[in-house]
Amino acid sequence: MATRTRRSQRRTEALSRERIVEAAIELLDAAGESGLTFRALTERLATGPGAIYWHVANKGELLGAATDAVVAAALAAEPAASAKSPEPAGPAGPAEATESAGPAESPEAAGPAEAAGPAESAESPEAAGAAGAAGPAESAGSPQDGIRAIALGLFDAIEEHPWLASQLMTQLSHSLWETVAPRIFESVGRQIRALGVPESSWFAATSALMHYILGAAGQNATNAASARTLGPEVDRARFLDAASTAWEQLDPDDYPFTRAVAGQLRGHDDREQFLAGVDLILSGITASLPAR
Repeated sequence: MATRTRRSQRRTEALSRERIVEAAIELLDAAGESGLTFRALTERLATGPGAIYWHVANKGELLGAATDAVVAAALAAEPAASAKSPEPAGPAGPAEATESAGPAESPEAAGPAEAAGPAESAESPEAAGAAGAAGPAESAGSPQDGIRAIALGLFDAIEEHPWLASQLMTQLSHSLWETVAPRIFESVGRQIRALGVPESSWFAATSALMHYILGAAGQNATNAASARTLGPEVDRARFLDAASTAWEQLDPDDYPFTRAVAGQLRGHDDREQFLAGVDLILSGITASLPAR
């Protein structure tokens, strides 16, 4: 009996909460939320359900832990590897809701992490062509760079893990006191404070950036998921070309602006477009800073 107890303790110790969360992320990536069951988890981990319940109480707790682990890894990742995007940038319109974008060129590897802080000493990623986004005092390793690194890390993580966007929305809507919302808010907020934004504007500026980052990244993930349902024969470039051509043929009296930018939809880069939006918000924030 004592020997069996010792073996049971060794199995429980070997089957850590971190390993359970890693396996849960693997299942979520492969089959989505519906594919994450305790039966599938026990099969993947080659253990019994009792050993898993020792570390996590239920599926909701497991989803929360998986979400937090991926977010923590995204915020802790080095930004330089995720800042490169080979395609030219350009604005996009509503047709992107069904674009057939593939996965990000260089998504960050997401996994459990004990804690994550803002990328305060990150190297500068590409500026994505946004005009005037950086304030006059911007330099390498600036708060603007830190915010871009946070934004790109989350963008890549949400694109790499299709289930993440909906879980983030769920947690931000119903569980603001859990770890995920404070973790992201703290990471962005520290950079806002470092920019010299007055304390009275910290909440508004941080919220604006956080809402844009998660909303735009989530929409991009939805676009990619919709594109996958169109089948492998649907090429992204061909799809965008068809959409751009359709815009160019719209009634010039009703859609003069859309016709004018139709060519920019063709071949645009999603990540550069995303970063351009971040830079536009940063431009407004830095323009409103008090004179020094």
